[in-house]
Amino acid sequence: MKIVYLGLGSNLGDRGENLRIAREHIAAPDLRVVRVSSIYETAPREVEDQPWFLNQVVECETDLFPRQLLSRLKRIERMMGRKKRARNSPREIDLDILLFADAVVKTPELEIPHPRMIERRFVLEPLAEIAPEKKHPVTKRTMKEMLGKVADQAVKRI
Repeated sequence: MKIVYLGLGSNLGDRGENLRIAREHIAAPDLRVVRVSSIYETAPREVEDQPWFLNQVVECETDLFPRQLLSRLKRIERMMGRKKRARNSPREIDLDILLFADAVVKTPELEIPHPRMIERRFVLEPLAEIAPEKKHPVTKRTMKEMLGKVADQAVKRI
C-alpha cells in the first residue's frame, strides 16, 4: 500500500457538504482514508473575482496506480456535478493528487507532485497539519518548511 495525499476544494454550492460527499466517495476498499485535515477557508488565487474556497487534505493508503487514482477522482468530480469551465474558475469540487508516495510522474494528463502545490498555502496549510515532516520528493523540503514561504496568503481554519 502506498501513502497518497489528496487536495479537496470547493467554492460553489454548499462547500462544506461538497467536501464531505467527496470524502465519502473517495473512501473505498482500495483507497483507505487514514487522516483528514481541518477545513480551511481560502481566498481564490489567479482568478480572484469568485467565491472563497473551502480546502482540505486527505491522507490515504492505496494499491491503485497513479493513473487509476486520477481516473477515480475525475469520475467523482463528474458525479458531483463538476463541469468543464475555464481554468481556475469556480467549481463544485476539485480533487487533486498532491503526492503519491515518493513518486515523480510527468505526463500530459498527470503531474505528481502537484506542480503548483509549493506556492499555494491552501494546500500546504492542511498538508502540514497532518504531515508536517513529509518531504516533497523533488525539493526535499518538508511541508512545514515550505509552508513558511507562503505565509502571506489568506487562509482561515474553520
